[in-house]
Amino acid sequence: MTTSAGIHGRNDPDLTVGDVGEFGLIGRVAPQEHSDRVLVGPGDDCAYVTVASGRMLISTDVLVEGRHFRRDWAEAYDVGRRAAAANLADVMAMGGVATALTVGFAAPADLPARWAEDLTRGIVDEAALVGAEVVGGDVTAADGVVVSITVVGETDREPVLRSGARVGDVVAITGRLGWAGAGLHVLGRGFRSPRVLVEAYRRPEPPYEEGPRGAREGATAMIDVSDGLLADLAHIAEESSVGIDLDADAFVVPEPIADVAAATNADPRTFLLTGGDDHTLAATFPADRGAPEGWSVVGRVVEGEGDVTVDGVAWDGPAGHEHYR
Repeated sequence: MTTSAGIHGRNDPDLTVGDVGEFGLIGRVAPQEHSDRVLVGPGDDCAYVTVASGRMLISTDVLVEGRHFRRDWAEAYDVGRRAAAANLADVMAMGGVATALTVGFAAPADLPARWAEDLTRGIVDEAALVGAEVVGGDVTAADGVVVSITVVGETDREPVLRSGARVGDVVAITGRLGWAGAGLHVLGRGFRSPRVLVEAYRRPEPPYEEGPRGAREGATAMIDVSDGLLADLAHIAEESSVGIDLDADAFVVPEPIADVAAATNADPRTFLLTGGDDHTLAATFPADRGAPEGWSVVGRVVEGEGDVTVDGVAWDGPAGHEHYR
């Protein structure tokens, strides 16, 4: 089937990406309408967008089938939402707002074309939550599905870095914590309930507005919790040359997580402290100012050299997800 035939038969649910071809697929998934800040969208060698503040934030994330998602665990639309959220949350964690995304997509020829379209719809819908737009990308063949997204954002002030935490600061979080990790745990055991946890894994809900708000409220360091709270706070501790001590009693275990822990003989704190993919926002704030309303103080910054402890004791076990380990 030719590329043009693929375009004309776009409502045929049996078409694969091999049927429609590279350019036919691009024609199906590339958004055609944009705001005024997108001067040139998909179709040229580069997108051309305006950044009003003059301060650009750029980040890239890659999702690989079998590593970051499974098609039997999540619909294409949800994979798209997760993929976009991972990038948008990085901009949030710097105190900025995302404006544009480019998408790299690789897939085997027998993948249903509808799957790629639904994936793109998920990316577009998640980006719309912060007013960002898909402005370009690339498509290629591969043995499995790979989604690579680069996000461009902006900030009207200096970005909040991982290196700004100071001894005496409080450590606070905002957003769901441990829900996606517990959902992944459930799926890994062959179950689909509690549904609320499985849905949290399939479609995270990053607190996008809290990144810029945290910056305005004086955050000294911030990070998006994608690999686990202990693992990601360790990045702040290391970059800031401090220690971080968490208060175990500051964490409230949600009922669905408690139920999963009891049913699987697991420590519920493991989900809260080491589970990733919720894209919770963690930050440090000066003690005399404290954390903003809606944030929960869970610890403090102490003397140290990159160590993260719980009630003064090192965590026994993996601190979170790390590739190649």
